[in-house]
Amino acid sequence: MGKEEKKRRLWIQNLLNRYRMVVINETTLEERFFVRVTQFNILLLVSLFITFIVIGSFFLVAYTPIKEFIPGYTSSKLRIEALRNSFLLDSLSREFQKRDQFIQSIKSALTGEIIGEDGTITEPPGTSPQQLIYQNATPEADSILRLEVGQEDKYNVIYNGLENINYLLYPPARGPISQPYDPDKKHFAVDVALKENAPVMAVAHGIVVFSEWTVETGYVIILKHDFGLLSVYKHNASLEKAQGDLVKAGEVIAMAGNTGELSTGWHLHFELWMNGYSVDPSYFIDFSEAL
Repeated sequence: MGKEEKKRRLWIQNLLNRYRMVVINETTLEERFFVRVTQFNILLLVSLFITFIVIGSFFLVAYTPIKEFIPGYTSSKLRIEALRNSFLLDSLSREFQKRDQFIQSIKSALTGEIIGEDGTITEPPGTSPQQLIYQNATPEADSILRLEVGQEDKYNVIYNGLENINYLLYPPARGPISQPYDPDKKHFAVDVALKENAPVMAVAHGIVVFSEWTVETGYVIILKHDFGLLSVYKHNASLEKAQGDLVKAGEVIAMAGNTGELSTGWHLHFELWMNGYSVDPSYFIDFSEAL
């Protein structure tokens, strides 16, 4: 048997040697308590104690607020604030997208052109005004907005799926149409021949988003309505409402005129835009003088 083997056996024997730990009354020298242990038992108990401390510390740090006091860890308050800011940023991004779309609609209404994403002037081919509304309206508007066109109706009705009428388009003025809607000629409006200073009325409840003079189209007023709808009134003699004013359906907002370089007579140049796309107003409104 070699030296190394003897040392190994001696080491194992020392681990297994039993020791007696005795508690003695110092005064009477009476043995009160004793425990038999080995070095192996002591090592095992120490290892289990250290393991318990390590595992307990891990769970204590991982699942309690104590970890906030450790350098490098962020507090739960900061994480909640960061999450809230993330949602807020997403909401702001959506709001800016809606605002950009609205500004593009105003730009298209003022210039009388439909501008595509690539900057070119486009008009969806072969698309009826009714299809255009359903294709470009938001999901909420798509479920609410419906169109009923009747030959005997004096105005068109937009109603929801419950068949309860809740949205009307009133004629801005009544008179013969001197020039109809013609997208092929980039005339995204109907021209209604009117007398001098005839009242021009809002087609629905809304807010004035533009009320100014332009060189080509004279006095122009633009109203923003529900469901992404814009109504545009050009070549007016005067404007009765200013930007930011709230108007009701049928309320007078301007007086018919013959202003602007593109005007050829006393008339109303009237446009309807849905989410940046023009639609034929004659599909929605009866401009005839007969009541």
